Amino acid sequence: MLIPRGIAALLILLLPVFWGCAARVPKGMTESRAILEQTRTKGDDKILPAEYRSIEETVIMAEVLLKDGDDDEAERLFLLAWSKGMLLRKKLEEEKARVHAEKLLREEAERLKAEQKRLAEIEEQKRLAEEKLREEEKKRREREKEKTERERPLPPYYTVKRGETLPQIAARHEVYNDQTLWPLIYRANRDQIRDPRFISPGQVLRIPRNVSREDIAEARRFSAGKSFH
Repeated sequence: MLIPRGIAALLILLLPVFWGCAARVPKGMTESRAILEQTRTKGDDKILPAEYRSIEETVIMAEVLLKDGDDDEAERLFLLAWSKGMLLRKKLEEEKARVHAEKLLREEAERLKAEQKRLAEIEEQKRLAEEKLREEEKKRREREKEKTERERPLPPYYTVKRGETLPQIAARHEVYNDQTLWPLIYRANRDQIRDPRFISPGQVLRIPRNVSREDIAEARRFSAGKSFH
């Protein structure tokens, strides 16, 4: 029959009062009682409750036998309880060590995870910084290229290549960068171009510079009314 835990603890404390001062203290009695008390005081009885309960019930049975005068059987049970108590202490140490080791492993895993996250963030920041530098360098080179092209003197002549048309020549960056301005080239080279749809490879065409806004507007109007197809 299981004895409620609170009553069991009270019996352990009070049973010696019932049998008074015995002539001989059974071996293991003091030690087994001390183990129970220390385990309960530290709260370790919650760690291995089944083992603790087994020792507690063994001590209670020994106390009852001692009260009934069965000193030998009582001593045997006290020694058994003491033996169980020593084993309990060992198991408690092992369990605490295991729990502590698991805690350390969790903490180390969390530390490593945090470190990996930190390193990943650093790498990402480095990648973004490098990408930004590359983008800035690209823009810088483009600005330098544009500046160089703006500052480069525009050629006053252009040599026709095979398959080119006047709009294609006008669209070239070093010419007008606008295919609709081909009439400017045509008008400046009427002496060698009879039909703007037909030009020959090797022809050296004059490229008018310093043209007025009116000339540009007129060239675009003229271009809109002509087809090269």
